[in-house]
Amino acid sequence: MKNIRRALLALSLATATVLVAQPPGSDSAPRGPRRGPPGGPGGPGGRGLPPILLALDTDKDGEISAAEIANAAVSLRTLDKNGDGILSAAELRPARPADAPTPPADAPARGDHPRPVMPLMLALDANGDGELSAAEIANAPASLRALDANGDGKLTRDELRPLPPAGR
Repeated sequence: MKNIRRALLALSLATATVLVAQPPGSDSAPRGPRRGPPGGPGGPGGRGLPPILLALDTDKDGEISAAEIANAAVSLRTLDKNGDGILSAAELRPARPADAPTPPADAPARGDHPRPVMPLMLALDANGDGELSAAEIANAPASLRALDANGDGKLTRDELRPLPPAGR
């Protein structure tokens, strides 16, 4: 019985030592529920999130509420930088961070790697051309309501989670 107690004590101490010794944010640190940094999902300004999600999630809480769904067409139009009424693939793509390193000349092209598929784009881009036409933007509230799998009137993080690339 003493040996079991000693083994459990040693195991507890070893576990506590490992947990305490890990620097914050290290890859081997235990993973728990992710709480985003200040400024909403992705950090200040939502850096790293697709512009379409940033435009729709006006309160930056990581979910799209019923009010945000109802206002989706207006929110999406804010992404139309050239004012042509269409959201091109370039307008829907995240901007390259100013501090991002320049990729090497022999780096594979962007299209060479399959990208995760955003349920938002699947719902909004009715014709699948990678752009949002004026009609698709106007129909955005109805398209987004179709993503509400649990019928609670809002789109939660689980309902917005990107799907794996086709073929995986």
